[in-house]
Amino acid sequence: MTEQLFTVSKDVPWYKTYQEHGIEFDFSLPNNINSLVDIFEQAFARFGERVAFTCMDKSITYRELDNYSRQIAAYLQSLGLTKGDKVAVMMPNILQYPIAMIGIVRAGLTLVNVNPLYTSHELEHQLNDSEAKALFIVENFAHTFEKVANKGQVKHVIVASLGDMLGLKGLLVNAVVRHVKKMVPDWNIPGHISFKDALNAVPAANYTRPELQLDEIAALQYTGGTTGVAKGAMLSHRNLASNVEQCVPFVSKVFPEKDLSGKYIAVALPLYHIFSFTACGLLGMKLGFSMLLITNPRDFAAVCKDFAKYKPVFFPAVNTLFNGLVNHDGFRALDHSNLRLSLGGGMSVLSDTAKSWERLTGNYIVEGYGLSETSPVLTLNPPGGYTGKIGIPFPATDIKLFDDEGNEVALGEAGEICAKGPQVMQGYWKRDDETAKVTTKDGYFRTGDIGIMDEKGFVKIVDRKKDMILVSGFNVYPNEVEEVMASHPKILECGVIGVVDSHSGEVPKIFVVKKDASLTTEEVREWAKENLTGYKRPKYIEFVSELPKSNVGKILRKELRKLEESK
Repeated sequence: MTEQLFTVSKDVPWYKTYQEHGIEFDFSLPNNINSLVDIFEQAFARFGERVAFTCMDKSITYRELDNYSRQIAAYLQSLGLTKGDKVAVMMPNILQYPIAMIGIVRAGLTLVNVNPLYTSHELEHQLNDSEAKALFIVENFAHTFEKVANKGQVKHVIVASLGDMLGLKGLLVNAVVRHVKKMVPDWNIPGHISFKDALNAVPAANYTRPELQLDEIAALQYTGGTTGVAKGAMLSHRNLASNVEQCVPFVSKVFPEKDLSGKYIAVALPLYHIFSFTACGLLGMKLGFSMLLITNPRDFAAVCKDFAKYKPVFFPAVNTLFNGLVNHDGFRALDHSNLRLSLGGGMSVLSDTAKSWERLTGNYIVEGYGLSETSPVLTLNPPGGYTGKIGIPFPATDIKLFDDEGNEVALGEAGEICAKGPQVMQGYWKRDDETAKVTTKDGYFRTGDIGIMDEKGFVKIVDRKKDMILVSGFNVYPNEVEEVMASHPKILECGVIGVVDSHSGEVPKIFVVKKDASLTTEEVREWAKENLTGYKRPKYIEFVSELPKSNVGKILRKELRKLEESK
């Protein structure tokens, strides 16, 4: 007996593609999953002594994770927090994150993921908007919370140190972080409790499992900060559990074995980001992987050391991380024969990066697509090679492309990607007006991305609507220009924006990070002339030492525009 969630007509273009790849088209959520807690507890029962998470060479098993998260859940319940209350977590990839995250969900509370690099102003907005009553935070960022003027409903603050779960080594880690590297600014939060004390405050036996329903909110995932005030996408247990189950038939094509003991996912993307949260944390636990937590993915030397020791088989990343590693001598020297699945998301994977990655590792990048509002995965390429496209819609996911008037466009024509499916959010927290803006009259979620679908159902992203450059009436999409220009052998990476032009209205400007210091403006112009139609060629070229990026490596065109406007 299973619960049917959503049915898609077999008349869609991608149905035959499913058949060709032997992937089950229909989708149901198993009847033994009524919340994320079921996914967690089934994993604890099946994989007890297997390593669940490893960080800084310290591992915890699924059985230990079961006990630790019960202790945190029992502690939170002892505070008088009740089902549905919001609890924020402001942590990088350390062992305390999965313990706290699972404890929150097991207690029947709603998780609010927070970027640890937020300013006090950004943190204040998210805490107040979410109505969070408790906060887990790493001491490195405790001063940020201390500076928050209006702390809203937050009455309980649990402060972790990086070394809390590392045993004796943790004492050394904490000493180095605090006193040698000076990474912990002074802070004072009256009434806080340490993570270790919270962990040991209440016996695990005191935990009471709440009754949870699939449509109750499991997480508020904040998004939209690059386009305005951040909004909380309400992701239900059904949304997240469905997206995990939708991933399984695709991933099982690469990992058909029933026992994944000892096989690691390299978790370089932060777990507070929805891509990593679902594709690494939730899916990893569902299938019984071990998760290698990489706290600082910008430290390529440390990343190489972890790759050499743990030999991950599965590596989800974004284009900038793939590109950075493939150009790093230490990473190039490693044996990559264990790697079986490289998953690209979060931003477009450029063809030059994909080709370089495959030449180095022998492993192609499988590109997918999604948003915070969709838990996140909407589309994924079946195994078979890099396509330059974002794949076909997930099981039980219907995707249509609409023009500006709300009419569905024909195959091969560009339109806004709109989606229906069990992974699509319930809406934005306390923002019915914003929810209405992203919902079509037929109930499809508007992604804001422009794409083209081919006759087999594969979708190619053209660009974000807001990033489109209008040159003398012609649409220019920055992704396309970036992909062409990034293939220049002397360009490491680049970002393109539109700037005002008295003749054309707008023209493209490119910001370039050199791979080879000898690169000249004239060489960039010549490459554009050889590879791009006239109106798509960058009129202005600026060399920069680095590009502004989000914590998951997305190039922030908003920051490039700010940089341009400040001149």
